[in-house]
Amino acid sequence: MDGTTTEQWARVRAALREEFGENAYRSWLKPLTFEGLDGDTVHLSVPTRFMRNWIESQYGERLTALWASERQSIRTVSVRQAKQRPSAQDLPEEAAALPAAELTEAPEDVAAANLSAPIDPRFTFETFIVGKPNELAFAAARRVAEAPNVPFNPLFLFGGVGLGKTHLMHAIAGHIRTTAPQKKVLYLSAEKFMYQFIRALRYKDTMAFKEMFRSVDVLMIDDVQFIAGKESTQEEFFHTFNALVDQNRQVVISADKSPAELDGIEDRMKSRLGWGLVAEIHSTTYELRLGILQSKAEQMQVDVPVKVLEFLAHRISSNVRELEGALNRLVAYANLVGRPITLENAQDVLHDLLRANDRKATIEEIQKRVAEHYNIKVSEMHSARRSRAVARPRQVAMYLSKQLTARSLPEIGRKFGGRDHTTVMHAVKKVDELRQSDHSFAEDVELLRRMLEG
Repeated sequence: MDGTTTEQWARVRAALREEFGENAYRSWLKPLTFEGLDGDTVHLSVPTRFMRNWIESQYGERLTALWASERQSIRTVSVRQAKQRPSAQDLPEEAAALPAAELTEAPEDVAAANLSAPIDPRFTFETFIVGKPNELAFAAARRVAEAPNVPFNPLFLFGGVGLGKTHLMHAIAGHIRTTAPQKKVLYLSAEKFMYQFIRALRYKDTMAFKEMFRSVDVLMIDDVQFIAGKESTQEEFFHTFNALVDQNRQVVISADKSPAELDGIEDRMKSRLGWGLVAEIHSTTYELRLGILQSKAEQMQVDVPVKVLEFLAHRISSNVRELEGALNRLVAYANLVGRPITLENAQDVLHDLLRANDRKATIEEIQKRVAEHYNIKVSEMHSARRSRAVARPRQVAMYLSKQLTARSLPEIGRKFGGRDHTTVMHAVKKVDELRQSDHSFAEDVELLRRMLEG
C-alpha cells in the first residue's frame, strides 16, 4: 500500500469511528484489514465469515461511500474472510488448559446446533426421588421447566458430588424441549463454555460466540466452579449472564458450593449469581437413600431383599451416584454368577465401596493438613506453580485424596485447580515410587495418612 492509499485508509477508518462510535468500531470495524486495490474495487478482509456478513449488511454502503469520497474511481468495496490463522500469543492464561484438539478445531463449530450436551432421557422429574434434603431444589427446578414466567432468575443449584444436580438439570432441559420445542435450550458445562470462548478468541470470532450464547431462551451451565480463577472467561460469562437476564431469558446454574463460597470467583459475579433463587441439595438422609434404592430396584425389575437395601442405605452415604452404582454392581454380579442377592454376597462384592465410605477425610481436609505439614499455603494446592517445594506436597495431597476418599480421578483433579485426571494419575504413581526409594518421605506420607484417618 503506497503512502497515498495508507492515508486514505486511515481517513476512512477515522470517519467510521467518528460516525458509528467507539464500541461498534472496536467490535466490528477495527478488525478490517486493507488487502489491495483492483480497478474500481477496494479489497478488505476480516477474520471470520460471521463478521464479513455483518459488515457487508450493516456498514457496506457507508464503506463504499467513504472510499469513493477518497478516490472517485472506487465503485465497490469487497470484504472477504481472511485465510490465515491468528496467533494465540495474546490469549488469556486459561487457554493453556485447552487440549490441542480444542485449539485446532474449526471455529465454525462455535455456532453449531449440537453444541448443547446430550440430555439423558432417564433423568426426568418422575424418576427423581424427593426428600427433605432436595425438596426445594426439586420444586424450583420443576417451576423453571413448567411455568411460562419464573419469579427468580437465575436458579442456582448447589451441593456435593452425586446428590442430584445433574439429574435436575437434565430434567429441566428435557421437559422444556418436549413441551416447548420452539424454545432454544443450551445446556453445557462451564468447561465447555470456556473452550468455546477461548477458541472464539483465537479465531477472532467473538461476535459469533456472543450472538450464539445471547440468543438462547434458556442457558444452563453445569459446574460453574470450573471457571474459578479464569478471569477472561468469567468476564465473558458475566456479560452473557447479564444480557440474558436483562432480556428475561432463563439462566440455570449448578455448582458444588453456594455463590458466596465459590473461591476464585469475582465478588460481582458471586453477587449476580445469588440474585435469583439459590437452592442447596443437602446430603442424603437414610430414608431418602432407602427410597432411591427401592425405586431403582423397581425400575430394574429386580427383587432385592429389604435387608440388603437397608444395609446399602446405611453404609453408602456419600452420594446417590455411588449408591445406585452399588446396586447395579450387585444385580450384575447376581445375574452373571448366578448367585442370589444376599447380605453376605453384598458385603463381599462391594467391599471396596464399603471401605471407601468408612473413610471420613475430605479433599479439603487433606489439602489443609498436607499444606500445614509442608509449611505452604493451602492456595498453592490450586495454583499453577511447579517448583518442587510446592509440587511435591501437592502430589502427596493428590495421592492421599485417592487413597482416603471415594472421589474419582477427574473429581480430585478439579479440586486441585482444575487439573486433568492424568495429572492425578502421575502424582499417585510418583508418590508410590518415592515411598519405595525414600524412607523419610515414606514416613511423612504414613504420618499424614494416620493423622487424617484418625
